[in-house]
Amino acid sequence: MNTIQQQLSDSRVAKQAINELRIQDKQRILERIASLLQIHSNEVLQQNQLDLERMENDDPKYDRLKLTVERIEGLAQSVLDISRLADPTDRLLSTKKLDNGLLVEKRTVALGVVGVIYESRPNVTIDVAALCIQSGNVCLLRGGSDAWYTNRYLVGLLRQALVECGTDPNIVQLLPTERALVNELLEAVRYVDIIIPRGSQGLIDFVRQHAKVPVIETGAGVCHTYVEASADLAKAARIVANAKISRPSVCNALDTVLVDDKIDQQFIEQLIPYFSEAAVDVFASDKLYDIFKNAGYPFIHRADDADFGREFLDLKCSIKEVDGLEEALTHIAHYSSKHSECIVSQDSIKITKFMRSVDAAAVYSNASTRFTDGGEFGLGAEIGISTQKLHARGPFALEKLVTEKWFVTGDGQIR
Repeated sequence: MNTIQQQLSDSRVAKQAINELRIQDKQRILERIASLLQIHSNEVLQQNQLDLERMENDDPKYDRLKLTVERIEGLAQSVLDISRLADPTDRLLSTKKLDNGLLVEKRTVALGVVGVIYESRPNVTIDVAALCIQSGNVCLLRGGSDAWYTNRYLVGLLRQALVECGTDPNIVQLLPTERALVNELLEAVRYVDIIIPRGSQGLIDFVRQHAKVPVIETGAGVCHTYVEASADLAKAARIVANAKISRPSVCNALDTVLVDDKIDQQFIEQLIPYFSEAAVDVFASDKLYDIFKNAGYPFIHRADDADFGREFLDLKCSIKEVDGLEEALTHIAHYSSKHSECIVSQDSIKITKFMRSVDAAAVYSNASTRFTDGGEFGLGAEIGISTQKLHARGPFALEKLVTEKWFVTGDGQIR
């Protein structure tokens, strides 16, 4: 295929079809999608295996690409959870009667046609489609070539559910993965209302630089945890270990530990058992390298400048000592991607200063950054984590897949 023109045109027709759906119709579609995922889980796994066979096991994207029976069941449950969320459209935001008799109302309406460009995460295919359907949006999905077989099969199930429920299957479309066609999507201002890139910083930068369609960024995660001098060190070690180890390939996983130089030795002693069990590669400043080395930690490396501000997406992290809160804040301000940042401390004044000073979509005290997630925040699934400040920030979930529209009702008024 050397053009996506037909798919773009079909998306505008489908926009009218989805506008006519009631919330009950959308719920029925999502319930059918969940059912089809469960019925065809073996077939999904077979297609996923074809993709996995084309990727090296040690590739950081491998875990993101891989589906299991449990993950498919989780996707089906996520779709059902979305179906139970309130319709975000047609909410009355404001109303007033003008002196001239005009009734002016502001209501929420769907964005329209949403283009999403993402990499090796087939779960995004289901999450985005379900969110778009529930919010009355058409979606154009451009997944990575790494997940082509899985995405193709999943979109087939999505379109089957739409047909079975009596509506236009082009409400959800999978675009080809040829790189040459990406610019056509990015420049399709007549057809596409918003573009959302989800993936690496390189992907996000490319979309930002080349798009003529408005872009909402879901940013890469370079996430820090600062262990302040007053911290409960056992608690701090559990938080850091969870943030790094529980699922290292996702954007809310920890990348850099900053530890107050007054307690660095004691903290590392608490952390090593967790990191040893998971074989975490640690890239440490010179002082902390010696502490790890003297403790017999086998997976220790000397850090260089490139190891700070790096999104590892693997069982790897960097660590350095800081001389108090101010140095921690300066480091984070320089290296953060403005995703999720954490302080572990028992000093309420320092916690307040950290949380008010750090410029990030989500800031934490005494909890793992792994909670930055639409589902964990009670929003349902998400399109991604937005690190920008316009329209949406943080988990980009159902409630943000809308815009505003003014409804003005008169009785012959002229100006």
